[in-house]
Amino acid sequence: MIEVENLTRVFRTYKKQPGFWGGVKGLFKREFEETRAADGVSFSIKEGEFVGFLGPNGAGKTTTLKMLSGLIYPTSGTARVAGFDPSQRENAYRRLFALVLGQKNQLWWDLPAIESFTLLRAIYGLPADQFKATLDELVDLLGVRHKLNVMVRELSLGERMKMELIAALIHRPRVLFLDEPTIGLDVISQKAVREFLREYNRKYRTTILLTSHYMADISQLCERVIVIDHGKKIYDGDLSRIAGAGSGTRIIKFRPQAAALAAFGPDWKPNHGEAKVSPEGEITLHVPSQHVTTVFQQILAQGAVDDITIQDVPLEDIISELFSRKTG
Repeated sequence: MIEVENLTRVFRTYKKQPGFWGGVKGLFKREFEETRAADGVSFSIKEGEFVGFLGPNGAGKTTTLKMLSGLIYPTSGTARVAGFDPSQRENAYRRLFALVLGQKNQLWWDLPAIESFTLLRAIYGLPADQFKATLDELVDLLGVRHKLNVMVRELSLGERMKMELIAALIHRPRVLFLDEPTIGLDVISQKAVREFLREYNRKYRTTILLTSHYMADISQLCERVIVIDHGKKIYDGDLSRIAGAGSGTRIIKFRPQAAALAAFGPDWKPNHGEAKVSPEGEITLHVPSQHVTTVFQQILAQGAVDDITIQDVPLEDIISELFSRKTG
C-alpha cells in the first residue's frame, strides 16, 4: 500500500548575522543553513497494517507524513501510496487517504461539528445514504452523538479529537496518517481513541501509520514499528524485538522505613545492578533479571522497607536507549 524509497526533505533557512551590520550584510550576501528533516528514509507497508512511526522531537516524523500526504514536496526520493505519487496531488489520491494532526484543527471552530461533516460530504461528493451510514457508525463507536450540534470550541479536548477522527474517516479512506492523535488527552479519552482505532482497523483493513509519544498507543495498537532519528531510519521491525531488548533487566523500587534509613545510606550498594535515590527517598535499582531474587533478599535483609515493587523496563526507556546507541 505504501512504498517509500530514499525519501529526503531538506529545509533551507536564512542564517542572519548578529547585530545591525549583520542585518545590513544580509541584504547583499546571505548565508543559509540546511536541515535534513528526512534523510534517505525507505520502508514499505502492506494493506491493512497498523504501523507505529517513532522518533524523538525533530526526528522527521511529521515531515514524512506531510510528504506522504502531498502537503510538502520531497527534495529527492520517491513515494507511492496505493499506486499514486503524493506529490502530484491528484483528486483521486486525495479521496483515498486522510491525515489527522493532533495539534491542528480541520473542523470549523465556531460551528457545530455536524455542519463541518455536511460540508465534507459535499467536498467528497458522498451519496446521502453512504454519508448517513458512515456518520451513524462513527458517532456511535466514539459515543459523541449527543455532541454533534455543540459548537466545536465548546467541546472538551477529548470530544474534539473524536470529532476530528470522524471528519478524517467520513469518506472511508483506505490509508490513515495519524500524527499524535492522543496528545493532551486524559487517560480515559486516550483509551477510548485507542479502542476505536483498533476496532476500525480490524473491521475495514485500513492502512494506518501512527506517530505518538505515548508508548501505550504504540504497544496496544502496533505490532510493527519504524524508528527514525535525525531524519534517518534506525529500526524497522516487530515491536516485540524492541520490547524484548529490555527483558534482561528488571527495575526494583522501594522506600526504606524511617528506622532503616541509615542502613540504606550512601555506602549501601546492591550485590548486582545500579542504584539511584530520588529526592523523596525512593531507591530505584536496575538489576539483571537472573539476579532479581538475590537482590530482593538482600534488600529485605538490610532493613525494613515500604512499597517495594518489581517492574519491567518501560518501553520508553528502551527506545530512548536505542536512540542513544545510534547517535552516540
